[in-house]
Amino acid sequence: MAGPTGHGPSLGGALGDLLRAQVTPRHRLSSYTARHWHAQLSHLTKTHRGYRILEDAGLHVTTKTLVNWLSDPEYSVRRSYRDVIHTAYENAAFVPAEPIPAQVKNGQFEISGTVKTGADERVRGTRRAAPLRIDGRRGHWDDIETLWAAGELTDEAFEDHFIDDVIVEDIGEGTDGWDFPGASYAVELR
Repeated sequence: MAGPTGHGPSLGGALGDLLRAQVTPRHRLSSYTARHWHAQLSHLTKTHRGYRILEDAGLHVTTKTLVNWLSDPEYSVRRSYRDVIHTAYENAAFVPAEPIPAQVKNGQFEISGTVKTGADERVRGTRRAAPLRIDGRRGHWDDIETLWAAGELTDEAFEDHFIDDVIVEDIGEGTDGWDFPGASYAVELR
């Protein structure tokens, strides 16, 4: 039985497609569009989560001060406080990424597409050549997880880290490193 499959114009694109189908990446909430400090503060103080984010960002003021700020958008607020409010608002605007599940990190990956190591270049995942099989359990996922959690796991970074931290850890460097120069890839997770 076939498992989840990701498709893309590069190995990183197919891996990213596969991962995004499994878990939610870090993303910006569309409701967080306020630009002025007062509107940002008003938005944040509507929820307990917003208050916590303000405190975590370093805004420690009395309730009276907060009421004064909220009652008058032209209230004179120091730039340092406005900067803290903006930072808190930006932090609140993002939904954290779900962690990469164990079934992905411990999965068996079957890569179809052009695979090159040294002078050996062939299209894998056809009748003539089996897909490249990689055991994810042998990989080191720390850097991939860090980039994923920060919302910075681009397709290019995913491909680079997957090659260095998963493929090489499982099957070695290859003849002269691994390269995926094709224009279409599929990655199936088993």
